[in-house]
Amino acid sequence: MQLEYAVKFDEILGTAGFFERNCGAATKSKYPDHFADAAEAEAIATAIKEYSPLLIPGLLQTEAYARAVFHAYQPTAMEEVIDQLVAARLDRVKLLSDPTTPLFWAILDEATLRRQVGDAAVMAEALRHVANLMRQRRAIVQVLPFNAGAHAAMEGSLKLMNFSDAPPLAYLDGLGSGQLLDDPASVARYELIYHLLGASALSPQKSLALIERLAEDCDHEVEQQ
Repeated sequence: MQLEYAVKFDEILGTAGFFERNCGAATKSKYPDHFADAAEAEAIATAIKEYSPLLIPGLLQTEAYARAVFHAYQPTAMEEVIDQLVAARLDRVKLLSDPTTPLFWAILDEATLRRQVGDAAVMAEALRHVANLMRQRRAIVQVLPFNAGAHAAMEGSLKLMNFSDAPPLAYLDGLGSGQLLDDPASVARYELIYHLLGASALSPQKSLALIERLAEDCDHEVEQQ
């Protein structure tokens, strides 16, 4: 319902702003304000390329991993709030349920694999989920190893999105903030940075072997507990 009509209905029916309030609620994104536009763009992208320095990217996360992340972000939040955040994250994950679209290519800093989020069981499941998506050829994943040294994206994460009928976008994510860019020169610069990262990263085959080995290490830790 258009806002102007909602206001008119309230006036005619004497509903004290009921339609206006619910019109606003219906259009409010379930994502944080700084990410809402990027989430909408992500949902229609034909290709998504993402560099993550610290976390497994949202589209590759399991429910348990996402829950652990949100508990860390908001340690005093009620469980209902965490449930809503996890549900929104899992809605995004459904993007990869299509067997072909979008193309998803992630470059993960080695720190994303070694930083234990949740307990060892949660981490083992998360790593194995990434490995399974790679084996199913649903995601291209490369690991940027510690010994790659300094690189062009040390200041933060990066997401690039391409579309069938629109110019590409870049999204820069920060602590409780984000910036969606459509300036062609800026997007081209971040595209170059992404390809430089890919050149320094392990091949997908070697990345898969490392991810599965670290998943096994987590399994052994669980067995020893």
